[in-house]
Amino acid sequence: MTGRWRRLYNGETTIDFSGRRWWGFGFSIALLVVTVGSLVFQGLNLGIDFKGGVAWEVPSTKDLTIESAREVLEANKIEAANAKVQILGSGDGERIRIQVGEQAPEVRDAVQSNLAAKSGVESADVSVSDVSSSWGRSITEKAIRALLVFFLLVSIYIAWRFEWKMAIAAIVAMAHDVVVSVGAYSLLGFEVTPATVIAFLTILGFSLYDTIVVFDKVSDNANRFAAQRVSYADITNVSMNQVLMRSLNTSLAAVLPVVSLLVLGAGVFGAVALQEFALALLVGLLTGAYSSIFIATPLLTAMKEREPKYRTLVGQMSLGVEMTQLTTTGAPASRRSSRIAARNEGDPSVRDEQELVGTAAQRAATVLSHPPRPRKKRKR
Repeated sequence: MTGRWRRLYNGETTIDFSGRRWWGFGFSIALLVVTVGSLVFQGLNLGIDFKGGVAWEVPSTKDLTIESAREVLEANKIEAANAKVQILGSGDGERIRIQVGEQAPEVRDAVQSNLAAKSGVESADVSVSDVSSSWGRSITEKAIRALLVFFLLVSIYIAWRFEWKMAIAAIVAMAHDVVVSVGAYSLLGFEVTPATVIAFLTILGFSLYDTIVVFDKVSDNANRFAAQRVSYADITNVSMNQVLMRSLNTSLAAVLPVVSLLVLGAGVFGAVALQEFALALLVGLLTGAYSSIFIATPLLTAMKEREPKYRTLVGQMSLGVEMTQLTTTGAPASRRSSRIAARNEGDPSVRDEQELVGTAAQRAATVLSHPPRPRKKRKR
């Protein structure tokens, strides 16, 4: 294992997250502009469960294709251009699903009979789903209320467990994840179904978990460095480097099954329902891992640096060797050692020598932690 990967694995990296926080803010702002713009001008492709309508599912045969299904709709005076016709794969064979807006009962029954005759099956083999628009509005309102209640309970818990500034940062990060995930559906034109809403609530839980892991380490290090003159940027830098490998492992372990759902479930076996669910999960997992490091924690740092305790230390950050010393010893490097480290940063031999000297000094300080005994006076 090379030195870089070994340091990452052991949580010994010295990445300056706080110093580069505006890169993350800028990228998120650009992403939000694109996704919100798509939501405003293009909107969402709401499924039948939200906007209401009628859906028929009929076994696919050589006589019934997508083109012939649209001809059946036109024969019953339904605009085929606005209809959504897709082929669904399953273990029993392929089926064709036709989805249109709300229709009269006689029109719905006529299309069912025509599709059965075209496919060569009985009318009972053609399933019909009819959802009113009022029921769809009710589902939408319940989903929004559930989201608001989730935000409220989460903010109360984080404010009680940590502090209210961490609660604000976590809520902003989760709102960022929701907007980006929903905006991705708008950009790609994928249909929003109840399974999509469930996936959105699932990714909020993952985003919250990753943020809480980082905040817990930040809180521990803030107590650890309470007696030292350490800036809050240093505290968050040290904390995020310590949990970076854990965040990467968690995200990778969560993304791999979702990718398999997309590739195998939707791509190989043709399960469109899995595609709708897995895509929301994939986008949410990626944005959740990103926001916990580049949104939630930098936003917390910006708020904490306004406190009187940290206001005078803004701009003082330990980088490279200084961050390593701060992490291992719990004390910031002195100015003289900082100048030596900066001058000899490119010399590996000097850097190794400094590490040996620092280690020896720490051992000596540990051994000689007690005061020396006074010498006895000699008798004359």
